[in-house]
Amino acid sequence: MELNFPVRIECPPGACICQREMLLQQPGADLRILMLTREEEKKLLLRLERITSLDDLQHMLQRMQQQLGMYIQIAPGNNEVRTMRGIQIDMHDMPGLCRKTRQSIPAAIRKGLENTPEIAWALLDAHDLFGMPTH
Repeated sequence: MELNFPVRIECPPGACICQREMLLQQPGADLRILMLTREEEKKLLLRLERITSLDDLQHMLQRMQQQLGMYIQIAPGNNEVRTMRGIQIDMHDMPGLCRKTRQSIPAAIRKGLENTPEIAWALLDAHDLFGMPTH
């Protein structure tokens, strides 16, 4: 398949579960995730580590969804939130998303929350007692 944009190079055989080749062979598949090259991933991770507010984080999540087709949900966990580990970050599975990227994006978001704890507090404030968003 001929693509008119740079795509992420494939992982070594057996090292990843991204199903990149299957995605490339599927007619009409959403190939946006393959635009996340390793260089672009590094930029994205740095940007996520440097989030400045809850609005900034939500904006980044929205852009990732629009440009890459990635769906990420961030909410307080079911148990008491005492540290950033208590905040639940869920990435929906999708073909083409590298195993390492599946781990590094939530880690970058956590680091951003740790760097600016006010964002985590705003996230907690945005959810009521039952964990439902208030807006």
